[in-house]
Amino acid sequence: MNSTAIPHRILKIRKAASRFVRQFYTNRGQQKQIIDGRGRANDYFTFLPSDDTFSDMKATNWEFTNRAMVFGLILGCSFAMYFFDQHNVTADLANGMEARWHVQADLVARVLFGCAALLLILAALIRTWASAYLHAGVVYAAEVKTAKLVADGPYRQVRNPLYFANVLMAVALGSMMSRVGFCVAVVAMLVFCYRLIFREESELQAGQGHAYAGYLHAVPRLCPALWPRIAASGRTARWRDGFKAESWYWGFAAALVAFAATLKVPLFFGILAASLALFWILSAIREKRAKASE
Repeated sequence: MNSTAIPHRILKIRKAASRFVRQFYTNRGQQKQIIDGRGRANDYFTFLPSDDTFSDMKATNWEFTNRAMVFGLILGCSFAMYFFDQHNVTADLANGMEARWHVQADLVARVLFGCAALLLILAALIRTWASAYLHAGVVYAAEVKTAKLVADGPYRQVRNPLYFANVLMAVALGSMMSRVGFCVAVVAMLVFCYRLIFREESELQAGQGHAYAGYLHAVPRLCPALWPRIAASGRTARWRDGFKAESWYWGFAAALVAFAATLKVPLFFGILAASLALFWILSAIREKRAKASE
């Protein structure tokens, strides 16, 4: 075979591959939403083209509607990993630091638990700040609200501050888990948050069009920018509503603070259980009010 013909054949293959890729994305961009008998978009055809490789990993209707329960299951199953690994991740880290740097393990553990408590307080502040710009019925809604773009407060620096705070919560509460539990909690929380984000972003882009597309390009998805990326739209924060909506989350922070100060495990789980009970009570009240307003 003539060696000079090889580069030309390679060039033809590259051109054919390029045409195939362009046609593939063009076909995806032209997909239409299939509407069922109730006039709602079929769940399998709500995907909008994106530059993200894993954007097909959208949460299902059930996952989105029951996301609070899934978050709880993630944390509960992660704590249950003590059945397979009896070593607390924070204590193990403190012991390792003692062996390597000859520092007191108990003191290091207290410092690490204190840092975890501060991280959870930061997460509670972020969620409260974000909820102050949204109605609780939007934050905890069973469906994606696409009526209006919120571009104030933390939403000027990160598109999903609520989910970012949940990842911080997984890291902070992970300090109370086993080594395996910590890894499970953080990884599972990240994966599930991204699934929810892909679901929300696809529907928000479908509902708001070019306005939301510009917001996508300006503001990071989950890792906050140090400075606001867009101008404020003028919405006023309702801090009272924000603290009320996230009161249960502050209970989580209080539980970790109490443990860091006393190292009493029953106290931690007691406050944590009370916070979960508060969450379900508030959820029941919101659901009852929503039905009454219909």
